[in-house]
Amino acid sequence: MAKKSKGNRIQVILECTEHKNSGQPGTSRYVTQKNKKNTPGRMELRKYNPILRKYTIHREIK
Repeated sequence: MAKKSKGNRIQVILECTEHKNSGQPGTSRYVTQKNKKNTPGRMELRKYNPILRKYTIHREIK
């Protein structure tokens, strides 16, 4: 049975921007939620990248 959506909240995937440019294998991704009415643009958060071992900017992908 499919889960009903709760209003304007949608699930988004955040991907590390620095890791893509570094050329190292693998990727750092996080799954979170956002309210599409309050945040219509792409979301950016500083999250921990375990491969690079530092906090980096993670941008929403579609």
